[in-house]
Amino acid sequence: MLPRLCLHSLFLAAFAGHALASCSYGTHLHPRAEGEEVPVNTFAYTGINGPMNWVALAPETNSICATGMRQSPINMVDGVFHMVPSSDIKLEIPDFTEGAEFENLGTTVEVVAKGGSLQLSEANYTLRQFHFHLPSEHLDNGTSIAMEMHMVFETAEKDIAVIGVFIDLDNGGSPATEDPIATPTPTAAAKRRGFHLRRQESSIAPSPTGSFGGVQGFLTVPMIKAPGITSPVLETVFSKVGEIKTPGTRTSTPPLAMGSVVQAIMGGSFQSYSGSLTTPPCKEGVRWFVATQKLQISTATFESVRSVIGFNARYPQNTPGQPNMLQLARAQV
Repeated sequence: MLPRLCLHSLFLAAFAGHALASCSYGTHLHPRAEGEEVPVNTFAYTGINGPMNWVALAPETNSICATGMRQSPINMVDGVFHMVPSSDIKLEIPDFTEGAEFENLGTTVEVVAKGGSLQLSEANYTLRQFHFHLPSEHLDNGTSIAMEMHMVFETAEKDIAVIGVFIDLDNGGSPATEDPIATPTPTAAAKRRGFHLRRQESSIAPSPTGSFGGVQGFLTVPMIKAPGITSPVLETVFSKVGEIKTPGTRTSTPPLAMGSVVQAIMGGSFQSYSGSLTTPPCKEGVRWFVATQKLQISTATFESVRSVIGFNARYPQNTPGQPNMLQLARAQV
């Protein structure tokens, strides 16, 4: 049961501090200005500025965090998502041959994208940035994974889509590689569905206002071999995390072979649903595509990232379409 004081501040707060959002930074919600200082977010993941009280930070914009019925993250179990084969998605991200900006927003570390596109039927999205959560925000059939990467895309019409990728720890087996001939390591939900062997109904998740795209009928999910034990690109990015320990700082990464990341995650399928940003303002209508194929990093790298990020995961929300968890809690007070 939530403390009465917390709920009062949640629903009746009178102050309206400006809360930047990690998930929407670089989009129309929080545009990125050329040469600007790295912003430091005002929300948090624990205490008075944590998820149960995000609405109080900016009641006029964050109210949906406490009332929305399609909030993210969620537990990725059968019945809450549509399986989308990679053949229905066109994902292109160029190699960042000169590296990319890597910055500490206070609530996460983020790589500023230098191009990239996601094409879904008639919708064309541009990659804005990708950032990281520790532990994972989505649950893989009830299981929390070490980390999760969010690749944030936006259309010219200001619609947002996010590709979520689970990041697990290297088990110490074979050398790090994103070579597509490595052994697949699908998520638990994907294993249970037997996505490598069965035919799937093509089903890109419907938008909040109706359905879109998607070829009807049965499509065979291709038996494409997926990434290996660790991701060299993530290892390269995180090799610089020690340089941005302080919120508001930035550095540059070495060159990033983003094509290998695309090849890796496209080796699986995508669990898709209509949800929200996982940070304030918790905007709904976000199209989520959670990859069935995990990437992995070494334990040493994970520990380095954890020393900077700490904890930055919003608690799992209710099943899409069901009442907001905070409204349910309030009703019990």
